[in-house]
This record gives sequence, structure tokens and C-alpha cells, in this order.
Amino acid sequence: MFDYKRRIDELPKGSQILHEPLLNKGSAFSLKERDALNLNGLLPPIVLTIEEQKKRIMKNFNNKHNDLEKYIFLIALQDRNETLFYKTVTDEIETLMPIIYTPVVGEACQKYGHIFRRPRGLYISKNDQGNIKNILKNWPNKKVDVIVVTDGERILGLGDLGSNGMGIPVGKLSLYTACAGIDPARCLPIMLDVGTENENLKSDPLYIGLTDGRIRGDDYDSFIDEFMEQASLAFPDAIIQFEDFGNRNASRLLEKYKNDYRMFNDDIQGTAAVALAGLLSSQRITKKKLAEEKILFYGAGTAGIGIANLYTSALVEKGYSEGAARKRCWFIDSKGLVTKGRKNLSNDKIPFAHDHDVREDLCEIIESIRPTALIGISGQGHAFSRDVLELMAEINDRPIVFALSNPTSVSECTAQQAYKWTKGRCLFASGSPFGPVELEGKTFIPGQGNNAYIFPGVGLGIVLSRSKIISDDLFLSAAHTLSSLVSDEELSNGQLYPSLSDIRSVSKTIAISIAKKVIASGLTNIALPKNLEKYLDSIIYNPEYRDYI
Repeated sequence: MFDYKRRIDELPKGSQILHEPLLNKGSAFSLKERDALNLNGLLPPIVLTIEEQKKRIMKNFNNKHNDLEKYIFLIALQDRNETLFYKTVTDEIETLMPIIYTPVVGEACQKYGHIFRRPRGLYISKNDQGNIKNILKNWPNKKVDVIVVTDGERILGLGDLGSNGMGIPVGKLSLYTACAGIDPARCLPIMLDVGTENENLKSDPLYIGLTDGRIRGDDYDSFIDEFMEQASLAFPDAIIQFEDFGNRNASRLLEKYKNDYRMFNDDIQGTAAVALAGLLSSQRITKKKLAEEKILFYGAGTAGIGIANLYTSALVEKGYSEGAARKRCWFIDSKGLVTKGRKNLSNDKIPFAHDHDVREDLCEIIESIRPTALIGISGQGHAFSRDVLELMAEINDRPIVFALSNPTSVSECTAQQAYKWTKGRCLFASGSPFGPVELEGKTFIPGQGNNAYIFPGVGLGIVLSRSKIISDDLFLSAAHTLSSLVSDEELSNGQLYPSLSDIRSVSKTIAISIAKKVIASGLTNIALPKNLEKYLDSIIYNPEYRDYI
């Protein structure tokens, strides 16, 4: 376990401590510390506070010419001084989160081999099968709270990026720390390199991964089985979060492992919770009951199915049957409307296949089904045309439009388009961030349905409670909690989620609700203090320098 509280005689000395990002303070080392740690002459003579350091960071950040340069600059800071990195990100979360995560992390992953500087986390390849136990032993910090793992097959809406997808686990874990106070020393990003089918990567001499094809079938399953078994043995307290696995594996692996390991899939369960929270918030504006919504999903992948399943659970909790709840959900996939008459439907689509004639045109489908909510989860940029949005506004006084695909390039529509083409009447949320929209004298602040509102708080609640498994109902609890935190003022501006500047408070509230749910469900053997909020405040990581003397 990484120990921040080592005595000064136990700390690395001289240039060694300057190369330890979890201990390095740079120009903030005091004069006494410089004497004790042999730093005299290795640093400029001036001693700065962390606030003064942060001002320099933000000035340099704002001088960068483009977002990718800003990403590289921030990752370089993380590599040399994690305390300053998290202080800056936490204080400037609204400005910096789009850079260290969506949408800019998408571009960073596409170019990861070209901007690669210093490895973070663990790379475990298919060639390591049979030796994964020893690979995991190489991780220097033996106490891990959260593992985020990907195999790089479906990075955001960008597809197979192989080992370049490591930017996703790194970015997600940065948000665990910035948004919920998970100790960065207890976070572990892992890339499972099982090959790639991306021909551009295979021919790129700077690509950092294996260039042969992806393993499939039993070979793939035995590799993932070994990883799950050995990771849970090496780090028995860790949450294992699956991220950006392909559709063929994501839901299948979730069902396979969720009752035996402390794991979840953020693309499925986190996305579902944040989308449901947006629907719940919209009720306070539309005055409709959740059961009155009729949802049309544009995209029938694992994320969309996950939202529909959680929506179904929310209605079942209110006394409706599963069948009645599922009838409120309709799907469009690459072949058009998902109907009972279609052949060769996948098992996860069958519960949402209803009696209807086959149709492919989106406007025709909307005209026929007359949905109250249109949720884009397709990765198809600009799929919500002017005709589509005007039709949604024609059949609904307050149409719900969620364009959840990210990064921005694959968003189904922009906030500007959504508000303009519905004459300001839509209730809009997006996966990628959009700025305020001015329309006919009113300012709309688009809500970002970002999973960062969910997974850090859920993770913190699991770390707090040590739940044996991460059950589906915990995400239902998180969705209800998140929606309850949206203020009336935020709703009046069109926001369906709390302001991002409040994310630490939001995560803490969600964590407490999760811990209470875990205890009520009998999923833990530990006893927790009565004052969970005070206890949380005492254990979460805050990005502040400690005095070594």
C-alpha cells in the first residue's frame, strides 16, 4: 500500500522524490523540507503555495493552441505532480473535465501511440495468458480500491482502438479522484490487449499494441476468466469496472460475472442510471408520471438496452409488471424498428420487440409510435435532423431529446439544433458538453448526461460499504438520488442534472445512499458509523500538500 505518511527519513531523497508524482510538491517544498530531502539547488529558490502553482498551470493551459495540446499538458502534470493535478482539476472541473475525459479523450485515444510519453497502469496482453498473476504482482501499490479495465474494442463512439484505448481507464480513474475523492494511489487502470481489427492501427508504426487480430470465442473467454480470477485475488477489495467493451461481449460478461465479483459495466449500468435520472428530472417539468413516457431508442446496443432495463426496473418498483413497462420502450437498430416479426433478433432485443409493421425511416416511426422521449445512443452523428426534431415538438408540448452518443462528432444533434428546431420546448441532454444556447431572449443551459454523475459516487459508496457485489438496484438508487439533487433554478434553465461544479457534493450524497442501500440489502458484513457523512469526510482524498516536517 502506498503510504503518504512515511517519516521524512523514509522518503526518497533528492531528485528521486521529484520523480514520484504522489509525493512531489515541486516548488511548494518548504525550505526546511528542501534541507531534509537534499533538494537544495534542485529547485528554484522561491517557495510557492499550491494556489500559486495552480495559477501558473491554468495560465499555461489557456495558452495552448488546441484541445489535444491541453490534454497532453494536463497528463504531463499528472505524471509529475498528482496533488497539483487533482487540485487543479477539482477546482476547475467544468473547464477541465471535457479535456481529461469526453470529448477530448476520444481524440487522445485515436492518437495515443503518437502522444505516448509515460506508461500508466498495467498492460496485460493475450500473450500473458497463464502469467496474469505475476503481471498483477508488478503493480507497486498493493491496496487498490478501483480497477477500470478495457479491451479497447468500442472506445466511446469511435470503435476498435486497441491498446490506444488505455486513455479511457486513465481518464475514468482521474474522475473517480476528482469527483469523489478516491485516493489516486488506490486506482489501477488496466488495458487488456487481445489484438485489434483496426487496419489503420495495424499499419501505424507508432501503434503501441499487438497488431494481430482479436482473439474470440473460448480463447477470449478463458483469458478474461483468468484476469477476473487473478485480479480479485490480488486486489480483493477492489471494484472492477468494465469500460468500452464491444457489444458482443459487454452485456454477456456483465451477466457472467456480476453475481460472483464486485464488478459493473459503466457503459451499461452507469449510462442507464444517468439517463433515468434525466427522465426523472424531466417529470418535474412535464408533470407526467414515469409510466406515461413512451421512449424511442435510436440505437439498440448494450447502452440503450441497459437504459430500457433500468427504466423497466423503476416501473416494477412502482408496481407495474415487466411486460407493461417494456411496452413503453421501442428500439431502432441498423435494420429499422425492432418488431416481433423480425427474424434473428438478439436475446436482449426480444423483450422490447413489439407488434408493429416494419419501418426504417425515423420520421415515419415517430409519426406512428408517437414517443414522448427520443434517446440517441447510436454513435451516428447528426441522426436527429430538423424534420425529426420538429416532428417531436409537433406531437409533444415538451419533447424529451437525449443525444447521448459521444464524443461530440457522433452526437445525434447539437444543443443549438435541439432547442432551435423545437422552438425552445425540448428537454435536452447530451453525452458530450455543449455551451449555453440563446434563443428568443432566453438562455438554455444544456444538461450533460455524463456518467461522471454516477460512477464516482457509486464507486465511493461501494468502497465505503464493501458490498460483496454491485447489484442492479444500486444504480436505480443512484438515479433517484441524482435527480433529487437538481434545483428548481437549474430546471428553469433547462438543466436536468446538477451543476458540474457541485459534483463532489453530488458524489458524496450518492455514495451515502448506496452505502445505506447495501446495508439494507444485506450485501455487506461490515458495520458502518452512524454518521456516514462525517466518516466519509474523514477518509476521502483531498488534493492538498502534506507537511513532511
